Amino acid sequence: MKKNFGILPSGEEASLYTISCGGVTAGISDYGATLVSVLVPDSTGNLNDVVLGFDDCNGYATGGGCLGATVGRNANRIQGAAFRLNGKEYTMTPNENGNNLHSGPDYYFHRMWKVVSCTDSAITLELNSPHGDQGFPGNAVIRVTYSLDADHGLHIAYNAVCDQDTVFNLTNHSYFNLRGHEHPEAAMDQLLTLPGRFFNPDDAKAIPTGEKRSVEGTPMDFRVPKPIGQDLGADYECLKLQGGYDHNWEVFCNPCAQLHDPVSGRSMAVYTDCPGIQFYAGNFLDEQGKGGVYYGKNTGVALETQYYPDALHHPDWPQPITKAGERYHSETVYRFHW
Repeated sequence: MKKNFGILPSGEEASLYTISCGGVTAGISDYGATLVSVLVPDSTGNLNDVVLGFDDCNGYATGGGCLGATVGRNANRIQGAAFRLNGKEYTMTPNENGNNLHSGPDYYFHRMWKVVSCTDSAITLELNSPHGDQGFPGNAVIRVTYSLDADHGLHIAYNAVCDQDTVFNLTNHSYFNLRGHEHPEAAMDQLLTLPGRFFNPDDAKAIPTGEKRSVEGTPMDFRVPKPIGQDLGADYECLKLQGGYDHNWEVFCNPCAQLHDPVSGRSMAVYTDCPGIQFYAGNFLDEQGKGGVYYGKNTGVALETQYYPDALHHPDWPQPITKAGERYHSETVYRFHW
């Protein structure tokens, strides 16, 4: 199903597409290839929208926080807003503490995408990114496919090709609240499991130091499920520097994360082929969202599958480089249970 999603300041008309399967319904906009809504039953069959978002395209155009965003070419941070590839220096626009965050400020999620195909249970959107776009080399064609399966899984698949060696590291920046987006007070009560044995500490500018630190004995240990808010205020430098959880964990097994709301009975398991997952507890959220609901600090949880932040400056880490003419492919699944 397709319906109008508002008119952008440019005069372009955005649309909202609805896909359904297995009891789950998702809304996706061609503005930003954005995940706008995910309706999931609770243990008694009542439907709630479990992702934070806005009522129309203008909310996404002017709001912060990257709600529901498709992020590329490179998700997360690049130190100094510059990197070297094949002996050449590439510069980007600094947009956070002298670094580059989410390839901005000319974000992919602030652009219109072309709908390539749409069925009852899947939609594919495409973006052409020319050489030099955001500072990256090569002319790239990027596709994002959202699809739902009969086992309550929301698949997000990324496919891209470029005519030069380039960076591809795409992710989705949705914030989840399994009680329902309209219950912001419940977000930190969700039980989180992260099997990762280590995480990447960051400096005061949110750039990884290069250390892979064991979670053992720290507030970063989610190997056994615990409420997100349990250790949120702990006297721990890594948490204090970032204002809470906003760090990368290793991915060495699947599911690489699980989220559970004990009141609604909803759970979500995350599966990915990426080497890392960024857990962000919405430390700086400040948005008027869908239905007039206010999303303040810690009212949603982002679980962003991706390469490690600033991997381009750590050659011993997995590298987000795709060779000219080769196909980049990555897929993440958010599988719901109730």
